[in-house]
Amino acid sequence: MAVAVADVAAADSPAPPATVEPDARVRQAQALLGRGASAEAAAAMQALLREAPGHSEARYTLAVAQRLQGDYSGALATLAEVAEARPRFGRAHQEAGYNHLALRRPDRAYAAFDRAVALDPSLLQSWQWLAKLCERQPSGAAARGRLAAVREQIAFLGALPEQLRAVVSYISEDRLADAERLCKHFLRDNKTHVEGMRLLAEIATRNRTFDDAEFLLESCVAFEPDHRAARIQYANILLRVQKFAQAHEQAAALLEDAPADAGAVRALYASACNGVGKSAEAIASYQRLIAAHPDNPAYRVSLAHVHKAAGDLDQAVALYRRAYRIKRDHGDAYWSLANTKSYRFDAAEVAQMRAAEADAGTAEVDRIQLCFALGSALEAQGDYAAAFRYFAKGNGRKQATASHSPEQLQVRVESQIAACDEALFAARGEAGCPAPDPIFIVGLPRAGSTLLEQILASHSQVDGTMELHNVLNLAKRLRGRDDAGPAPAEDAGAAERGPRYPRILATLDADYFRRFGEQFLADTRPYRGTAPRFIDKMPNNFFHIGLIRLMLPNAKVIDARRHPLACCVSGFKQLFGEGQEFSYGLAEIGNYYRQYVRLMDHWDAVLPGFVLRVQHEDVVADLPAQVRRLLEFCELHFEQACIDYHRTARSVYTPSAEQVRRPIYRDGLAQWRHYEPWLGPLKEALGEDVRVRYRID
Repeated sequence: MAVAVADVAAADSPAPPATVEPDARVRQAQALLGRGASAEAAAAMQALLREAPGHSEARYTLAVAQRLQGDYSGALATLAEVAEARPRFGRAHQEAGYNHLALRRPDRAYAAFDRAVALDPSLLQSWQWLAKLCERQPSGAAARGRLAAVREQIAFLGALPEQLRAVVSYISEDRLADAERLCKHFLRDNKTHVEGMRLLAEIATRNRTFDDAEFLLESCVAFEPDHRAARIQYANILLRVQKFAQAHEQAAALLEDAPADAGAVRALYASACNGVGKSAEAIASYQRLIAAHPDNPAYRVSLAHVHKAAGDLDQAVALYRRAYRIKRDHGDAYWSLANTKSYRFDAAEVAQMRAAEADAGTAEVDRIQLCFALGSALEAQGDYAAAFRYFAKGNGRKQATASHSPEQLQVRVESQIAACDEALFAARGEAGCPAPDPIFIVGLPRAGSTLLEQILASHSQVDGTMELHNVLNLAKRLRGRDDAGPAPAEDAGAAERGPRYPRILATLDADYFRRFGEQFLADTRPYRGTAPRFIDKMPNNFFHIGLIRLMLPNAKVIDARRHPLACCVSGFKQLFGEGQEFSYGLAEIGNYYRQYVRLMDHWDAVLPGFVLRVQHEDVVADLPAQVRRLLEFCELHFEQACIDYHRTARSVYTPSAEQVRRPIYRDGLAQWRHYEPWLGPLKEALGEDVRVRYRID
């Protein structure tokens, strides 16, 4: 099998970037390579890099030219620079594999090709070389399994249209706009092509347009019911949108149908079991996975999460520790230990974390998790300056991948204030479903909402559920593609009036709101038990209190409020599983708190009495009085179990899980003061109104 001259066409020919001078010179050099003029190409790229040293495609093309001239060590050095600048550039690792082959280093070549396909699964030549190198390895069950998987991918890519291979490459480099454009162009002529629809669903998932992804994958399964990859992807998106009952049904059928890839499917099934509350089945499934894959730390961490949610902290801790012993830089294990909020790292563990975090070979996701874990560990030791440095470092790394926009946040808040006025509620206030079942707890993360949920869920008439996405999903459907409010062409004045949602609430027929409420109750039924009332603890629902009032006028809404500095610092120290991207910067989280207070003030003005504000500090100061206040607002009779909330046995999935399993405590009320020397950006971002209201200097 010949080594490629340069694999550039897959990423560039279907949809070349806008022509600018440096890019044009790179394409000219690549054309020279195709004609065998590698020396001329190298000289051209060296000249370009003197003018534009950050042009990674030019550097990559230079490395190809160096290899073709026989300068394999020089090419590898150049490729190392490319990989540092573009960590997810799979073709750079493929090119490194070619050089290692030339230097007769098959093990290094295998590792390079393996890394290449992990980053960019569209690289057919890397898969083909992996197959050849696998064939040379000693036979064994693991080697045979790997070779079979590689051959399967080669067959899949060989049958995939060239345009879709380019889409895979774009996705791998996170060029989602290019991927979506090309995929939609392909599907215009191939409307029911399942692989094209699957790729478009993957793009939608990465763009967090989960409704679109779900629809596409549901269609894939309808067109080809036996397409296992589509069914697996469909079950995964159902998990993502918390449709656990449907996900469990899909995963159970997949597991029964084909044990050939039972490892991945069993992990999917275990997650679905956990989602529908079948903890014993989830535990059994993860235990089987661990037995079959004893060197995979992720299965132990997943099993530990189930034990932690169920209240078995000792078992969870043992599993987390075993996971980091298997893989010493497995950041998820360390962060999960820190996230128990009670585990204390010893000196050896701290040293091990420091070394792993400082190692350039540690994956970025692990380094982020290690930073947050180290911050927690050093905070427990009282070294607040060092703790803050690690928290700031972890937040900085995480923020680099976040998509939070303060400008878009302001648009969202102002559009709610403009559209959801007194006139709207006067005209449509009683149009919704009259059922009193839901109790919504809203606010910011780390504001005490889990404690309020645990108090209310301890009542015999209330079921605790989780942070449900149903209201957010409805808001997304009403918003459509109009995320930030550019007006459609047929409504030139709409931009001045705000985004489609919530503006659309004033134009919908009243009957829609009743149907929305009924659909909400139907869709949330699988998460409930037998109690007549239930809790939805999605904090971000504070944006949609107007929508909640319109569709469920007899629902109860509780605003979990905490002192802004305590709340924001706690959020800054927290690495969230997903979402809450505003929390990875002091200025960002301070601005978010300010906008939240502004919007909650609006709801108080236009919907007086609809929201009960519960200040966390008041709950800590006088639990019995605040419990009675909560129950009275929710129209529930008093039960002592609500005061003895820490004795209630139920699964809790938030970071505060262990904290709500012990009596009320004051430890965290003023913890933010340890970090006050570094909180200037936060205080400034909170704004004068919040600072005056909470007497912040």
